[in-house]
Amino acid sequence: MHDNSSRTQSDPLSEMLRGLRLDGVDYARYAMSAPWGLLFPAQPAARFHFMADQGCWLRTPAGDWVRLEQGDAVLLPRGAAHALASAPDACTRPANRCALEPCCDEIAQARGGAGNGEMLSFFSASMQFNVAAGHPLLRMMPEVMWVHEMAVHEPGIPPLLATMACELALDRVGAGGILTRLADVVAAALIRSWVELGCGDGRGWVAAARDPDIGRVLAAIHRDPAHDWSVEALAGVMHASRSSFAERFAAIVGETPARYVAQVRMHQARQWLERDRLRIAEVARRLGYDSEASFSRAFKRVIGAPPSHVRASEPEPRAQPPFDASGVGA
Repeated sequence: MHDNSSRTQSDPLSEMLRGLRLDGVDYARYAMSAPWGLLFPAQPAARFHFMADQGCWLRTPAGDWVRLEQGDAVLLPRGAAHALASAPDACTRPANRCALEPCCDEIAQARGGAGNGEMLSFFSASMQFNVAAGHPLLRMMPEVMWVHEMAVHEPGIPPLLATMACELALDRVGAGGILTRLADVVAAALIRSWVELGCGDGRGWVAAARDPDIGRVLAAIHRDPAHDWSVEALAGVMHASRSSFAERFAAIVGETPARYVAQVRMHQARQWLERDRLRIAEVARRLGYDSEASFSRAFKRVIGAPPSHVRASEPEPRAQPPFDASGVGA
């Protein structure tokens, strides 16, 4: 039997991501006849695509064209602008101009294309994280996660994708519900695989989270953002002096400990206001502020809007049960 407690202590990044969850928002099946091209504008929600029966081309947020093969899936965690097309030189149009019609269960269907060329079917989903797009946990992720790169290390993914392809090809009773849940699990498995493999260029936030000392500090902050994390308290977590800790934290993370703590605390406050609908006074109390006014000023500095504006907005719809991004299910 494995000692899970020792794994948690040695893997602070996984510990931080354990509470990150995905909720399905909307799903669509596209049936496109070549030549075709679709532009997907930037959006707050994550975007997921799965190529069911043929490959196509993806224009990444960086502007590069990469080939997606049959059975590939991609996740854009921050919903960055991108395009899918039958060929890099195909004319593209906004995906939201495609007429959607009910297909089965919770899935809409769109048909399009400029000719009578090869048909392609792919599945697309918008997925809402339980944290805002500016949260440090999402900022650390790459713009695009490609399942083709990770499937060999994640043996559970290929069978899930094969099942998705079967469900997408058949209009069976309950196919929509099965597809949506499979998509959520595949996306969660993608994130978990990325965390465990340490994908990326080894710099910035991920490198900081994987540093044995700084990672332990980051995990403590994310585990209890409401705690009064002074620089001295954080230095104690790392068993270092105040000055050496502050210098090392800023060098690795790229910002001061105080600024990082403020970001995590205010994003936690946003969840309490927006998702849990707590009163502003209660959120201020939980975070140890003496007054609503001082909390509101700190909140606006980080979030860019006053807490009253965030609490007044409608909470995001949650169409599916949540899945834990650090594991397969909640």
